[in-house]
Amino acid sequence: MAGSARERLLEELSTVSRRYMASYALFNQAVADRIGLHPTDLQCLNLLTLEGGPVTTGRIAELTGLTTGSATRLVDRLEKAGYVVRRRDAADRRKVLVLTVPEKIAEFGRMWERLSGGWAALFDDLDDAQLAVVVGHMRRTVDFSGRQIARLRAGDV
Repeated sequence: MAGSARERLLEELSTVSRRYMASYALFNQAVADRIGLHPTDLQCLNLLTLEGGPVTTGRIAELTGLTTGSATRLVDRLEKAGYVVRRRDAADRRKVLVLTVPEKIAEFGRMWERLSGGWAALFDDLDDAQLAVVVGHMRRTVDFSGRQIARLRAGDV
């Protein structure tokens, strides 16, 4: 009985996960459309704000899994939209760094705050242990997705 209950839960988790991923992809597309970016560009911008400082285009390629040429074109689009600028590295003039534009990031942040109102309330009925399970699940999912992306790019499927 326990096995069949677990199997049903895992099947439901699979279905809910697929709906979750689809809803997030559609949400990401809607946000990107709203601010005039491609969804990949939007997620790159998201990742850049998590980096905590300027990065090279090579690092952007690593973060996104794009080729360096595609990452360069992505930076071109973000720069044209005003979200990033390129600057020579003061320590190594051969290196070009990509910096986010604080005013544009703040503008994006204000929109995000309007959209995320009530998000924390989704977890109000969870105690700390349950919330820790959600956080753990999200971390494992990010790690798992990273490994699956690597497999796909390597042609290992």
